[in-house]
Amino acid sequence: MPRLGSREWLALGTFLAAVATAGSLYFSEGLGFVPCELCWYQRVFMYPLVPVLGIAAFEGNTRVYPTALALAIPGATVAAYHSAIQRVGGGTCSIGGGCTSIQYELLGLSIPNMALVAFLLVIGAVVAAGRSA
Repeated sequence: MPRLGSREWLALGTFLAAVATAGSLYFSEGLGFVPCELCWYQRVFMYPLVPVLGIAAFEGNTRVYPTALALAIPGATVAAYHSAIQRVGGGTCSIGGGCTSIQYELLGLSIPNMALVAFLLVIGAVVAAGRSA
């Protein structure tokens, strides 16, 4: 199996962030789910990753990792917190309803769980891009 170069890892990160972005828009615009406050914070961290990583992949710029990780790590943290309060309760938020409500599940993963997986995969792609440079 051929090894991926830094551009390929950055392109993969871009793809993952784009799928997560499209998925969140589908949930809100297509299915009509109202995002809660924590969902909005996750979007704030995920959406910019698409152009940041996309431009870096196009330019072959592996020095993007501080910017990308500055978005992905806090996003993963919010998604992990959101996932935790969905499962055990507690926590509060006001926009769009309770952050503890589970509006949708796919293969046992709620929307914040899926966001957490996406953030972790993006972090992995960014780290791999830096290592393969």
